[in-house]
Amino acid sequence: MGLAAGLVLGLAAAVTQSPLLLAVATRLRPLGTVFLNLLSMVVIPLVATALFSGVAGLGDLRRVGRLGIRTLGFFWATTLAAILIGFGLAALLLPLATITPEQQAALRQAATADSGFVRRAAEQIPTGARFLVDLIPSNPIRAAVDANLLPLIVFITIFAVAAAALPDEKRRALTDLADVATRALIRIVEWVLLLAPIGILALVAGAVAQFGWQLVQTMAVFVLAVIVGLAIFIVAVYLPAVSLLARVRLSRFLRASWPSMAMAFSTTSSLATLPTMLAAAEHDLEISRTVASFALPLGASVNRAGSALFQAAAILFVARLYGVGLGLPEMFQAGAAVFLASLTVASVPSGSIVSLTPAFAATGLPFAGLSLLIGLDRVPDMFRTMTNVTGHLTGAAVVAALEGEGIG
Repeated sequence: MGLAAGLVLGLAAAVTQSPLLLAVATRLRPLGTVFLNLLSMVVIPLVATALFSGVAGLGDLRRVGRLGIRTLGFFWATTLAAILIGFGLAALLLPLATITPEQQAALRQAATADSGFVRRAAEQIPTGARFLVDLIPSNPIRAAVDANLLPLIVFITIFAVAAAALPDEKRRALTDLADVATRALIRIVEWVLLLAPIGILALVAGAVAQFGWQLVQTMAVFVLAVIVGLAIFIVAVYLPAVSLLARVRLSRFLRASWPSMAMAFSTTSSLATLPTMLAAAEHDLEISRTVASFALPLGASVNRAGSALFQAAAILFVARLYGVGLGLPEMFQAGAAVFLASLTVASVPSGSIVSLTPAFAATGLPFAGLSLLIGLDRVPDMFRTMTNVTGHLTGAAVVAALEGEGIG
């Protein structure tokens, strides 16, 4: 409703050039800036606690053994494939919607006025060999203060792996604290998202009033690219894995998975779908409880292939919108940031938008672009959550087959 109201107000102002409507659309922008600042306020602590909780919560990685390696290997390999498909399809489809250099320059100017977060992040962008060196921060706290999130994520991952090797009672003291902090931060995000209709109305109205129908057309092409990319990914990656690796008939898999896919589509939350997935895995696909209870909760925590595809396409969308050039080095940095950030996506609606911040910081994209993504997010969120859940069940079936279970 906020997006629709912003589009109507912005288009009315752009078409009529009414001084009153233009003034209203322009003066709403500070409300949008406040909304963005509230959202960015929780980014760094949420990324830190969510990633630490997910990795350290695995326990001693040596004890996870073969099952963990196979499960994580499948999830991470499909996430990389999703990133490549997202980049490729967005590069093909986004040029269908034109936006002039003058409009891109005006958007960049507005973004600079909205937030200083990206200006600080852009100063920290490394290139070439320095990118690899700077992945290991000499001072993680300084990296957080400077909004240089990719090295911070690497440090947190190393710290979490070390914590996972501690005795259970000592490890739980850290993971319990991280879990509580993550839940509190997610609660803050939920509170902030209650203001999303007003914030999105303010931000979208001002942008559309300035740029008119061309901006709306570009946004529609982006949503279409995401939906088409997710469909291609399921057909080209997940279904062949079910047929060739898990050796399960596609009709049986889709029949068993459909309730979970429908639940994911309607709730846009992987965690809300977990009970349905466990029932489908154990009763319909006849996957052992050992594999299902390990692979599915782990997938709900770290498997975000659908979100990664969306984030890859979103990076190119925002880069095109603001006229930011991305060469091969920048694309590599963006892909690495999306892969690492996909591990931190909270299993709640619009979690992929919040976790895009490290990728934006790594490539110097305007943080204000997240506001447009939040406004567009409901439809892509439904499709990418459904894709994520399909991936959880696919991974469980593949791992079960590799473990010698006859589920075909």
